[in-house]
Amino acid sequence: MNEVNLSKWGIINTGKVYHNLTPAQLTTEAIKRGEGVLSETGALSVMTGKYTGRSPEDRFVVDTPDIHDEIAWGKINMPISEERFDKILTRVATYLQGRDVFVFDGFAGADHQYRRSIRVINELASQNMFIHQLLIRPTEEEFENFHEDFTVLCAPGCKCVPELDGVHSEAAILVNFNKKIVVIAGSGYAGEMKKSVFSVMNFLLPADGVLPMHCSANTDPETGDTAVFFGLSGTGKTTLSADPNRMLIGDDEHGWSENGVFNIEGGCYAKCINLSKENEPFIWDAIKFGALVENVTINEKGEFDFADGSVTENTRVGYPVDYIPNAAVPSMGNIPKTVIFLTADAFGVLPPISKLSKEAAMYHFVTGYTAKLAGTERGINEPTATFSTCFGAPFLPRPASKYAEMLGEKIEKYGTHVYLVNTGWAGGPAGYGGNRMKLKYTRAMVTAALNGELEKSEFVMDPIFNVAVPTTCPNVPDEVLIPRKMWADKAAYDEQAKKLAGMFVKNFAKYEGMDPSIIAAGPKAD
Repeated sequence: MNEVNLSKWGIINTGKVYHNLTPAQLTTEAIKRGEGVLSETGALSVMTGKYTGRSPEDRFVVDTPDIHDEIAWGKINMPISEERFDKILTRVATYLQGRDVFVFDGFAGADHQYRRSIRVINELASQNMFIHQLLIRPTEEEFENFHEDFTVLCAPGCKCVPELDGVHSEAAILVNFNKKIVVIAGSGYAGEMKKSVFSVMNFLLPADGVLPMHCSANTDPETGDTAVFFGLSGTGKTTLSADPNRMLIGDDEHGWSENGVFNIEGGCYAKCINLSKENEPFIWDAIKFGALVENVTINEKGEFDFADGSVTENTRVGYPVDYIPNAAVPSMGNIPKTVIFLTADAFGVLPPISKLSKEAAMYHFVTGYTAKLAGTERGINEPTATFSTCFGAPFLPRPASKYAEMLGEKIEKYGTHVYLVNTGWAGGPAGYGGNRMKLKYTRAMVTAALNGELEKSEFVMDPIFNVAVPTTCPNVPDEVLIPRKMWADKAAYDEQAKKLAGMFVKNFAKYEGMDPSIIAAGPKAD
């Protein structure tokens, strides 16, 4: 077994170093140390404390000369000096003196040509089990010859001091591309490790000519046709990509190279709130021994209450991708034949499906739109638009234009079809006369897009949203396809559609240096 060198990070005189333990050993250690309890299904149940989700305001990138001009600095990529980083690293290393640590060596990237070796050092056995299941697990031979490309050091018990450390709270997530390490202090939320690795890959892969994507992906086992699904929370990304007739490549993070699509991860991190066997049988069955469940209340019998969001609505379970019965192993697919952008438009005006040109695809990729429902506060009586760059703004170190250009190049090179699918409302806004698009219609539209049937339809251009809308689709009523026809008050539709188009235009204005042809492919507010 390759020797673990922690001294280069200032970690010396530790307690015992547990290196590459099995999930069974890690579960045992976690229970023994009081980190969690075993549920009736065999899954390990833990509570993550104060932090039950990612903390984007506590994420920093170390500003060094070699990467300064390549980072999109701002609220997402906040700079921190090398001096401050070194002090926090020293604080974490000092905190770990005399403590046991858990080390896992794994890979990010199923394609051997582009994968990176990631060493993760954990204070907690439960978090080490999480990352063991979420990264790609090496073979015995690969363990023997392992040499890390990047390190993740995670110590939830080490609290930062904002006044001394120059950070915003007791938690800090620090990415240092020069020293090739991520330091996570003060937060017990395991998702910080997962997304930190993704952020690192989002910086490294473009230099290899690989487009990193925050998406799910599946493939047809007979034809090999591969599809990727982009979409923010609540748009149906997990539901629509979990097709029993297709093989799941992965549910969240992928790369698109000249070889095809590959999963960056070796596991899944699924939401648990209101989980039921009827609606999500694959996720339900994956909650077994070797899985880690976060922040779901559990009774004295070891039974989970998935409907209870009292700790957080962001309840989660992490498990290996091969816990899903139709998982593609290895997690790779061919060049995508189809790309689908999912949005849940609560304004009720976007077409349920539309075809995008290369330029329109780049526009909507950068925009990353969805809309949340009207709030319950008094006076809040309309939906709220949400825009997330490339459907993954919190994880993108480089400027948005870089990722958009790469997508455009690949669409043009491979002739990939791109569709915008609205899983949201029609006939009116949510709560004000509109109805959620029937899932059976959305599934029929997605199926027609994947099997090529939709290409046989005639298309008309939507004058406001500037996208090509099919006039027919198998198993979908024609009137459903044109959103204006679904509204009783046509003038109200026109007003609402122009209003949303104006939000698109205003949001896109913040992206500097975009090609005029991309801007012209967006909605028309006037």
